[in-house]
Amino acid sequence: MKFFKKGDKDTEKTNPSGKSHPELKVISGSEISGKRNQQQPPQQTTPQQNITLPNIKYKIAVASGKGGVGKSTVATNLAISLAQAGAAVGLMDADAYGPSIPTMMGIKDKPQTTPQRKLLPLVRHNIKLMSIGFMVPEEQAMIWRGPMLHSAIRQFLTDVEWEELNYLIIDLPPGTGDVALTLSQAIPLTGAVIVTTPQDVALADVRRGVAMFERLGVPILGIIENMSYFLCPHCNEKTEIFRSDGGKNMSERFNVALLGQIPLDAEVCTAGDIGVPIVAGHPDSPQTAAFAGVAAELDKVLQESGDDELTIL
Repeated sequence: MKFFKKGDKDTEKTNPSGKSHPELKVISGSEISGKRNQQQPPQQTTPQQNITLPNIKYKIAVASGKGGVGKSTVATNLAISLAQAGAAVGLMDADAYGPSIPTMMGIKDKPQTTPQRKLLPLVRHNIKLMSIGFMVPEEQAMIWRGPMLHSAIRQFLTDVEWEELNYLIIDLPPGTGDVALTLSQAIPLTGAVIVTTPQDVALADVRRGVAMFERLGVPILGIIENMSYFLCPHCNEKTEIFRSDGGKNMSERFNVALLGQIPLDAEVCTAGDIGVPIVAGHPDSPQTAAFAGVAAELDKVLQESGDDELTIL
């Protein structure tokens, strides 16, 4: 893959004198259930103007029809693979209810702010990161209504110093909820990538995810089949634990690219738990090679389609 580099910038630096962002307010469950919430005026429903993000070339949502398919793992390792290929990459964790990026990237710090009250993304593995998980304790439940999610997502897009990026990978919550709707209305998404596993129950939810993006006018860039097969580390024999070609058949049905098939391995889970994703921690693994192939295939889809020629199903 070929990417235009914007110059060598020390993205690891943050503002040592900065403070936590004053505009992003996190509230507890007791505040929501108390009288304070009942006395608040009704939310305005006036539509807001779209956010353009001209310094970011590709805005790509990573989605899944259901939980448990490894969507955040895929988003994280895909972002690192793109960065290793020379791209400037940001990773935005839009899953307010279950933010996984802080754990997977091994970061517990809080973002600092600029004098202009902009959030500085944290950086790990050459990826610029932002997550609601950086703002709240791990044990705090996120009890947010739709308007609060809407506000948080827009702040992550407008109040973060992303600077110039080739890719902004956005890890969506599983399912078809408020965040996907807010995101598609807030910015012109380049497209969405759907993560699935080979089982029928997961593939059934892929159909719902595709239907959602179809209604939102967001192109589907391709499907990634996670936990596709088990590759024996001793004899290198491939074993299809669930079933075979589920993602391939689904991609053919919707006439979109099968971006890749990621092997199942316990080390992928372990790597995410210790904060060093498999692509960064095990560069010679079959999983790393598979993610590199996904990154290359995604780049191919984008280059062949062109910015104005992506097909909406």
